[in-house]
Amino acid sequence: MINRVPLLIFQVGLVFAWSSAYLGAVLASDTGSIVRVILWRFIVVTLLFAPFLWKTMRRGVSRQWCLIQVVLGAVGMFGSVGLGIEAINVGLPAGTASLIAALQPLATAVLAGPVLGERVIRAQWIGLLIGVLGVGFSVGGLSSNGQYLGYVCSFVSMICMVVATLIAKAKWDGSNLGAAIAMQTIVTTALFLPIALYNGTVWPQLSLPFLGAVAWAIVFATLGGYGLYYVCLARAGAVRTTSLIYATPGLTLVWAWAMFGQPMPLNTWVGLLLCLVGVYLAREERTVAPALTVEKA
Repeated sequence: MINRVPLLIFQVGLVFAWSSAYLGAVLASDTGSIVRVILWRFIVVTLLFAPFLWKTMRRGVSRQWCLIQVVLGAVGMFGSVGLGIEAINVGLPAGTASLIAALQPLATAVLAGPVLGERVIRAQWIGLLIGVLGVGFSVGGLSSNGQYLGYVCSFVSMICMVVATLIAKAKWDGSNLGAAIAMQTIVTTALFLPIALYNGTVWPQLSLPFLGAVAWAIVFATLGGYGLYYVCLARAGAVRTTSLIYATPGLTLVWAWAMFGQPMPLNTWVGLLLCLVGVYLAREERTVAPALTVEKA
């Protein structure tokens, strides 16, 4: 059924969901502990998708499939999310973090050839470079106020997502997606739990800000962001999918303007337009991806 839905719908959904991460962080910051929100985000997603994992395990899956999901959970979820949050916590400006994250499509394109055998054509390289330029316009350029540890955490967070992308595209065809999300979130929860215990932020809060922040993180960041990312990755190439990230910083600022009244200067609109041009050029692909298969609900 998923294969009958036009890929463009999933790609548009991915851009909107991925761009919501900053807004989720704003909502989570109002609860007093971002770690608590993240922990319960993954706990709830695990419970929601546990039936898919139970059904899949009873039917039987290979040891390689299980190992791939463990690695994707540890690298793509825990590593990317955890280090990205730590970068902001130590004082890295959001604009700088966005520019570092914008290196992901370029890093993926460089490695797509030798690792995945994907051919990156000239139009894609031009689109990728225009995308980086657009992100620079959107966030206003690099800031010199960030701490060195923040730069390192943000860079490693970006690398984690690149590694997860290459592993998923090379070793996983997107099968049993519901069970895969459950296993990945189990691993992520197990890795975040010691951090929450250390900070004393394990137990949930029965408040509207906390419940709203958790719900936002589940729907947009986890199900929308990671779920649609792997759906698009299974149906398209790594370069084509990661290029969509270029459109997210500018769109994030549009969300922030609409929801929180944050200013939208002219350079942001110019940057967003350049990002969209870059994504359009980078969409051209010469490889055929394997079909996505998921278990029936």
